[in-house]
Amino acid sequence: MSDPKVSIGLAVYNGERYLRKAVESILGQTYADFELIISDNASTDGTPEICLEYAARDGRITYQRNATNIGGANNENLTFRMAKGTYFRWAAHDDYLAPTLLEKCVAVLERNPSVVLVYPEVIEVDAEDKVIKTTALRKATSARPSERFHDLAFRDHYCEVIYGLLRSDVLRKTRLEQNYTDSDRVLLCELALHGPFYEIPEPLFYKRYHPGNAYIDWGSRMSWFNPAWKGRIVFPHWLQLFDFVRTIQRVPLPMSERLRCYRTLGEWVLTYGRKMAKDLVVAGYMALHTPQSRARKAITNWEQQ
Repeated sequence: MSDPKVSIGLAVYNGERYLRKAVESILGQTYADFELIISDNASTDGTPEICLEYAARDGRITYQRNATNIGGANNENLTFRMAKGTYFRWAAHDDYLAPTLLEKCVAVLERNPSVVLVYPEVIEVDAEDKVIKTTALRKATSARPSERFHDLAFRDHYCEVIYGLLRSDVLRKTRLEQNYTDSDRVLLCELALHGPFYEIPEPLFYKRYHPGNAYIDWGSRMSWFNPAWKGRIVFPHWLQLFDFVRTIQRVPLPMSERLRCYRTLGEWVLTYGRKMAKDLVVAGYMALHTPQSRARKAITNWEQQ
């Protein structure tokens, strides 16, 4: 049996409320040459039973369960390492897809060899599937790598394009997601330095916002990315800055484009300098408390979603 053209990686932790709708929307795609890899991050709710039910029903599904919670980013990376497809897409347990999303994304990548990632317009929905708004993202479509980097580096978007369909061989050149909050933004920047993105002018992706994935604070979000961060003193903005620097150094670029990317980092530091200073203040405050008390404060609904 030949490998599928598309691999979809669905990393999940305690996702029983919305998981069925997410999986049904994937299995209902008009483009059928795909595999669905579900990696369960040691869920404690009904997630395993739901996954096993679907895996028994459809041979395109591979289900595996981690013995312990390895962190959200590590679990998402694991789904890619298991993938066999020419193209890859991450999926979330609480989002869902229009039936033609894969078909239209594959068509773009097949006819445009230079395009690294393709994504549609986004329909934001709430916990009860009520539409909040539809958004055209218009990110990283420029021919210039430095302009694409500038498009993605700032926090004027929620990294929705990370759920686009991308070329697996390009993703393998990256370091994937790292274990700190907002590392998906750096990964997008690295992908964009390899080639342009393409936006399908049609809303095909339903992105859900609900209390279970609400952004609480940087420390709690860091714990989601890696449980080992819980209670530790961290510097998320500094981690991101250093990762941006490594990314610009890693990707082969003309010197003029590399310098333009560094200029963007200068703008980034000016924009988020206060938050970087706050990292230092918070670290000093946390140093006055025991690791145990810091860990208790890090327990939020991010760990229970």
